[in-house]
Amino acid sequence: MNKTTSWFNVTSLVFGFAFLYVPILILVVYSFNASKLVTVWGGFSTRWYAELLHDQAIIDAAWVTMGVGILSASFATVLGTMAALVLDRYSKFHGRALFSGMVYAPLVMPEVITGLSLLLLFVAVGFDRGFWSVVIAHTTLTMCFVAVVVQSRLVTLDRSLEEAALDLGCPPVKTFFLITLPLILPGVVAGWMLAFTLSLDDLVIASFTTGPGATTLPIKIYSMVRLGVTPEINAISTILISVIAVGVIVASVLSHRSQVEKEKAERAVFLAG
Repeated sequence: MNKTTSWFNVTSLVFGFAFLYVPILILVVYSFNASKLVTVWGGFSTRWYAELLHDQAIIDAAWVTMGVGILSASFATVLGTMAALVLDRYSKFHGRALFSGMVYAPLVMPEVITGLSLLLLFVAVGFDRGFWSVVIAHTTLTMCFVAVVVQSRLVTLDRSLEEAALDLGCPPVKTFFLITLPLILPGVVAGWMLAFTLSLDDLVIASFTTGPGATTLPIKIYSMVRLGVTPEINAISTILISVIAVGVIVASVLSHRSQVEKEKAERAVFLAG
């Protein structure tokens, strides 16, 4: 029974991963196709990557995407860290449940609803849609993910170090920057990388909140795909996949390193005690 179940689980896992990643692998392979036909292999070539350097529209969209990603991830990291501190340090205050729900709402809210809500907000207040509207929208989307990552780090933080600094006369703000922030820095960096990756990959919310001169790379790719898939699109997608993969890997490594350092510190304290 166990052997049959094991084979069934392995087979299901293989087919599941194949369904998810084989199309991506095919896309990456055909981005090096010399033929203009995406379904016909014409030999290995990097011509489509070279042509991207001469496509000003793609370059402009890439710069917009990078700018939006960096700014929104930075804003989301600051706001998400502050929210995580409030939720972790102040367990009882009036309206905590409402505040927590508002912070984590984008985690479960459909992106279509979030994008439409932000669009209606910008229209209601008369805020011009463009670069900064996309930055605000992506900050709203990614802040909750940063809060989750940082709060998980704060939960396992040894607060005796902060209390010792406060007892020795260190002001609370200085204690945060000298003691707390260095201890949770891996989680903060991992949250930033995750926010940057989510911003880089977003299409739905950006399409609702963008405006003239603020076309992001996913929107540009989507508009090109509607006219037909070309090897150039495969090349763009491959670059985007690579950047996102690097971001996810770096965030995972930093999170794992933070956990390892925490376990080492706890072991050292245990042995010293």
